[in-house]
Amino acid sequence: MPCASVRAVNFSYFPRSILTLSHHLLLKIRYCIPPQRCKVSKCRDEDCDDFLPWLENKAGVRISSLLAIGNSDYGRSLFACKSIQAGDSLLKVPFVLQISPDNVLPDIKPFLTDSVGAVAKLALVILVEQKKGQKSEWAPYISRLPQHGELHSTIFWSENELKMIQQSSLYQETIDQKAQIKKEFLAIKPVFDRFPDIFEGVNFENFKHAYGLVASRAWESMKGQSLIPFADFLNHNGTSQSVLVSDEYRQLSEVIADRDYVPGEEVFIRYGRFPNSVLVLDFGFTVPNNMYDQVCIQVDIPYDDHLRAMKLDLLQKNCLPKLKDAYFSSSGGSFIMKEVRSARGKGKGIPQSLRAFARVLCSSSPQELNDLALEAVQQDGRLARRPLINRSLEIQAHEILLSQIDKLIANNNMSIENLQAVDAEFTNCRRFSIRRQMAQDLLTGEVRVLRSASAWLTNYCQLVRSNRKQL
Repeated sequence: MPCASVRAVNFSYFPRSILTLSHHLLLKIRYCIPPQRCKVSKCRDEDCDDFLPWLENKAGVRISSLLAIGNSDYGRSLFACKSIQAGDSLLKVPFVLQISPDNVLPDIKPFLTDSVGAVAKLALVILVEQKKGQKSEWAPYISRLPQHGELHSTIFWSENELKMIQQSSLYQETIDQKAQIKKEFLAIKPVFDRFPDIFEGVNFENFKHAYGLVASRAWESMKGQSLIPFADFLNHNGTSQSVLVSDEYRQLSEVIADRDYVPGEEVFIRYGRFPNSVLVLDFGFTVPNNMYDQVCIQVDIPYDDHLRAMKLDLLQKNCLPKLKDAYFSSSGGSFIMKEVRSARGKGKGIPQSLRAFARVLCSSSPQELNDLALEAVQQDGRLARRPLINRSLEIQAHEILLSQIDKLIANNNMSIENLQAVDAEFTNCRRFSIRRQMAQDLLTGEVRVLRSASAWLTNYCQLVRSNRKQL
């Protein structure tokens, strides 16, 4: 699995690490460090035996004596080559070894407009170093990055593959992201044309691959993003407490072990608390039964609603600034829903913003809308956050949500069933099999979240009916 992305994602972005300090480059001190022999696992990647000694020689300091590069089901990974105890420093990578947008060639920088983001700038650095080949000072690192066809982010999926997740909001997010990459390519293309000796033969597919490499491996900082060789071999585990942190005073990034490891065991960190929708788009992998899974629900006010304009105006005036779990547009709202709270205390329940939207949606008169606005002013300023006095309307509001969620469950289940009905030409394709499993993990996780919401809404409506009868 690649390391975490720096891309901003609609409705689902979380800080991927606590890299919060600048990346000032140190003077390069070069001297030889004797290679350290360690007990390597059976997963050892012999092609990388020289990588860590090269990197340590380049930095002039020891980076790790506890980890070795090996192969896992997800490609190159880091394994314990000695016994590791919780609290041990797993690796320390000096800032001098970190590739940032500052590494863009000085001749090129003046021609990059403000529309070119940090990820695209780093992609340029990758492209330049790739063209240099073995003459590049970063050749041992660049040559070990995933090759064309080895990245599984949805930006690389074919149209037929994307149809597998058409039911998910990730489908549109992927289309939007591909359009953004194309936009940045067009902004950079004049640079390619101006420096043909450097970028000869580079096309959009080359740029998109480099962009994908950066987006799946870069680490965020206040100064932008950086590629951190060796550290980016660490794979993700959502339950791990280890993260990459940076120390500006010591001018290095470090990972501390959160638990004990025995020799030969793969070592993990946590990229962030990401749902599969983020993992598959940014990094190109999924986690089965991901505890952080979530669903984006779009609820619109019908155009034939005679109070539509009044409702939209009321929502816009009372729902700003934007909520972290909701986004309001000219037609309605998009809401992020996580697994709903259960008897085990898991999940956060139906978003209050979504329930408030439903209460506004089911209001049938200007007076009811005015009452909601007045209540918001008299209370804490939040619109329709309390149950409606009219219990019938309260039930109706939540049944609207229940109906839409049950439809989403049915559609997702149909999509999951259709995953098995694929063209014969794809059945023996390993790449397609990987992506089909990712689609299944994504949709299955969304169904789990939706079912928990459906159960909660059903119980709530029954409770309101019961209380109404008692009254």
